[in-house]
Amino acid sequence: MNKIIEQTALIGGGVIGGGWAARLLLNGIDVKVFDPASSAERTLQEMLVNAELAYSKLTMAPLVKQGKIEFVDSIEEAVKNVDFIQESAPENPELKRDILREIEQYASESALICSSTSGIKPTTLQSEMKHPERFMVGHPFNPVYLLPLVEICGGEKTTAAAKQSAAEFYRNIGMKPLILRKEIDAFIADRLLEAVWREGLWLIRDDVATTEELDDAIRFGFGLRWAQMGLFETYRVAGGQAGMQHFISQFGPTLSWPWTKLMDVPELNEELIEKIVSQSDAQSGKYSIRKLERIRDDNLVAIMQGLKLNDWGAGAVLKEYEERLYEKAHSEIVASEPDLSKPLALFEAKVLPDWLDYNGHMTESRYLQVFGDATDAFLNFIGMDENYRKQGFSVYTVETHIRHLQEVAGGEPLLVETQLLGFDEKRLRIIHKLLHVPSGNVLATGEHMLLHVNTTAGGACTFGKILYEKLAEIWQGHQNLTAPEFVGNGIMNLI
Repeated sequence: MNKIIEQTALIGGGVIGGGWAARLLLNGIDVKVFDPASSAERTLQEMLVNAELAYSKLTMAPLVKQGKIEFVDSIEEAVKNVDFIQESAPENPELKRDILREIEQYASESALICSSTSGIKPTTLQSEMKHPERFMVGHPFNPVYLLPLVEICGGEKTTAAAKQSAAEFYRNIGMKPLILRKEIDAFIADRLLEAVWREGLWLIRDDVATTEELDDAIRFGFGLRWAQMGLFETYRVAGGQAGMQHFISQFGPTLSWPWTKLMDVPELNEELIEKIVSQSDAQSGKYSIRKLERIRDDNLVAIMQGLKLNDWGAGAVLKEYEERLYEKAHSEIVASEPDLSKPLALFEAKVLPDWLDYNGHMTESRYLQVFGDATDAFLNFIGMDENYRKQGFSVYTVETHIRHLQEVAGGEPLLVETQLLGFDEKRLRIIHKLLHVPSGNVLATGEHMLLHVNTTAGGACTFGKILYEKLAEIWQGHQNLTAPEFVGNGIMNLI
């Protein structure tokens, strides 16, 4: 898909539609939302607040400028002149077909249309469409703005190209698209969830366990394994050195044992429903839904950040997403062609909630983080990008001197200006000024000596041609700037 999607429409702004809105907006994509419910706008805005808080903890990569949201009064207003449409209406095939019919009446013939349905086959939904080839299921998981999986299931008339285009779009907003090989009711993940849900109903009905005990069995046990390794890879590990073959030979025969009742579903009568509801109230009733959402989001962020350290599972997806965010932020700086006769404004940030100390001010470790991010922006500006690092070269910080001058509170905008103080064939010195944007006050300064290294050999080496020439270009302007009087205190001078 060559066309960059910047305008989208959401039909339905409830739990799933609102989650889509948050993910799209936080990835810089404009959204038009239609939902006939009077409470839709308020509920969605509340969800967006939680999503923003979650993203502030999810990644240190600079997020793109947030997209714009517009609540409209009709499907026609929503879908005109957009490139991507996500329908998230209730699970009613006839209702969804009516909505799709109206979408097609006003949408561009080239716009991709996806449904968030959790179980209805796309062939059923596209049966009355004029252009069914661009329609498919894009089934996400709650919270949509955090969980990366989206199942893509095409119908009989969906083209492979359309599915690939949707997958590329979802991937660019930090998701893990899973294109189904065959069309099937409830797709893949919900069929697995349904199996666990059915067994759970029996265990509750027969008083074997409560809702809390079942949740504990999952979240303290196999749920953590599933979160990072899935089902079959977990069982492969359980087989020891002999792997899956040994696991199947050892545990396969138990499939014939009468452990589960998956083929025999208990009647979901009033008695069982009341038992489930009362147990769930006892388990979680002390928390509001918004509080539970934040607890859930904090836990997911922590798991995904932990998995990112090992470049594994959902953490690998997050790492790839962060790299795209950094690349986009750095490429925008290069494209802007900053004035090299002045200090370079290469990095902006906002004091996030978890950057604060017990006094409500940015804690000192975060000053170093901001300066580190500003250094990364400078290095990328001179050409040390991923391709450069893949050649076995990098630039390491060997000395740092930070001056903490003023406090700054949460939510305040920050700007870092960077001045090149000098360089030779292997080293460079820079000074950062951390500015409070509204007042222009200098909050801190960071002076850094950096060394170019051959990462394979583990030693210093001369700059590559790209880096050296860019440093020379910057120095043409910066050599005429006055160095701050505090420069050099505690920092090794260039020889």
